[in-house]
Amino acid sequence: MFTDMVGYTARTQSDERGTLELLREQDELVRPILESHHGRLVKSTGDGYLVEFSSALEATECAVAIQERVRERNRVARHPSLELRIGIHLGDVEQRGSDILGDAVNLAARVEPTAEPGGIAISQQVYDQIRNKVPFAVDHLEARSLKGVQLPVEIYRIRVGEVGSPTPAPSAPQPNRVAVLPFSNISPDPHDAYFSDGLTEEVITVLSQIGGLRVIARTSVEPYKASPKPIPQIAAELGVGWVLEGSVRKSGSRLRITAQLIEARSQEHAWAETYDRQLDDVFALQSEMAKRVAEALRVQLVPGEEARLERRAPPSSESYLEYLRGRADLHGVAEPSLRDALGHFERAIALDERNAAAHAGLSDVHGILGQLYYHLPLEEWRAKSREHARRALELDPNLAEAHTSLAFGLLMDDQFAEAEVEFRRAIALNPSYAWAHQWYGDLLSDFGRPDEALREFELAEQLDPLSSLVLAEEITLLLSLGRIGPARDRLERLRAMEGEGLLYLDRRADLAFVEHDYEEFRRCCDRLAELLPGRPELIAGRALYAALTGDGATARELLRPLESLPDAVRPDSQIARVYAMLGDLDRCFDRLEIGVRASRFPARLWRYDADLEVVRRDPRFQAILRRMKLA
Repeated sequence: MFTDMVGYTARTQSDERGTLELLREQDELVRPILESHHGRLVKSTGDGYLVEFSSALEATECAVAIQERVRERNRVARHPSLELRIGIHLGDVEQRGSDILGDAVNLAARVEPTAEPGGIAISQQVYDQIRNKVPFAVDHLEARSLKGVQLPVEIYRIRVGEVGSPTPAPSAPQPNRVAVLPFSNISPDPHDAYFSDGLTEEVITVLSQIGGLRVIARTSVEPYKASPKPIPQIAAELGVGWVLEGSVRKSGSRLRITAQLIEARSQEHAWAETYDRQLDDVFALQSEMAKRVAEALRVQLVPGEEARLERRAPPSSESYLEYLRGRADLHGVAEPSLRDALGHFERAIALDERNAAAHAGLSDVHGILGQLYYHLPLEEWRAKSREHARRALELDPNLAEAHTSLAFGLLMDDQFAEAEVEFRRAIALNPSYAWAHQWYGDLLSDFGRPDEALREFELAEQLDPLSSLVLAEEITLLLSLGRIGPARDRLERLRAMEGEGLLYLDRRADLAFVEHDYEEFRRCCDRLAELLPGRPELIAGRALYAALTGDGATARELLRPLESLPDAVRPDSQIARVYAMLGDLDRCFDRLEIGVRASRFPARLWRYDADLEVVRRDPRFQAILRRMKLA
């Protein structure tokens, strides 16, 4: 077992004396737990430990005990917070004096950084020993390459303090709701897994175009790939009446695809088929599969739907494979995966410029990378996102993903009426597209139509019940409306899904702000700052804390350098909020006007928040809404 203190280097540079004191406290906390779980402390690694155990189970239980004790300490201590990462691997080691050496030690050292702050990562070898022996919730991650390790390593994460698997709030199974489980990859080459993942998404996309069906999004079926469960349990968790499952075997350009549609309650097969096809036939195969599923469910295709299924123009084989690789990398918000997706979509278009789906994917990934990671200057990533969305629609006017991509770009440019037209068109083409419902909910919030917005969020939640992003967007609106109970319920579900990750901490800070729990607000901001060091919006969070606790001088001092940042990274809305809390409405509106000119004024955050009522009563606020055509 390796442990490591999160943020140790940065702490040392900013506060060496305080960091040394924190190391002493860590030592006093951890050593007794190691002894009680029969762990042999091999050596200190400066800010962590290398520990040897006689069993994987003892090591795992010890790691959980350490993290639970650290959490208890953070709840009662003021500052600074203490967070550890822990990694565990099982293997043979060579004793060298009091030290241990060998590949197993090196691999354990590589497993540890894959843990979340405050979390535990274990290798496949450890998981094989502890499965069914511990009550802790365990998530399987994608196999990943680790530095200095020749083959990809299977990694699992233990969610400390949680029992079992995260599940959405159960809903009654509905006969027209279908879950397409991840197709199994049984190809000779395990690296062809991207093809089965991509095919799963494509089948979901095709089925979603049938208006009589509601199809669960891939983000909510993906967890069942790593944690298989009985069909009735999956159906109960996702609220579906039917489950489609299958397998893919790819050998060169030959495909063998099996699929079976299962009625959840009886577990009887309503339809099953095996297809032996060439790769070039995969688009026709997907359309045929969708029609067979509709027939089995006695869903009548309305005029235009069958023609739309048949009309899909297939790109070249090589372009399609690159597109599937890109879609497999697009899920989630990790920057390396998003940049991989960017490369795959660009190669797909280079191989076949008429690949409409690849253009839509490239539009999406530019938008996500631009907003989260500033990968290009503001105007450049926005222009690229719009350009590829429009090109996708030129090639395929019936591509719901492209209409959604264009709508998202229009929303970012404050073209709200035009964005609504595109969102409504996307939903008409694909009523099961959760992203369209989710972002349309944000637009309706901007328009001051919160009840309609909540209905869209609820639809997105039904279609993608394990999506952290859907829950996060819904929580924001619920908190703004003062509906604390429903917001808190969804926040707990968000924590069950992703632990104390970025989205959870951000929305937990929002809840603390609404409840005037300013110390918890600061704790969340501090942890976010450790995960995203140097982000301007988090510096604005520190300024907001200072304003809320009566330290106006510090708040203004923190804001001063933020106000001179470039448009792309300047947090105008957060700066304006600090001035509002300081009672300086002139500076608040000056900053809001700058944000409006830079298309960085989130109206939905200013329309409802009870603490901003004094801003909304000012005639200047209504003038802003009228100028933006939101009133």
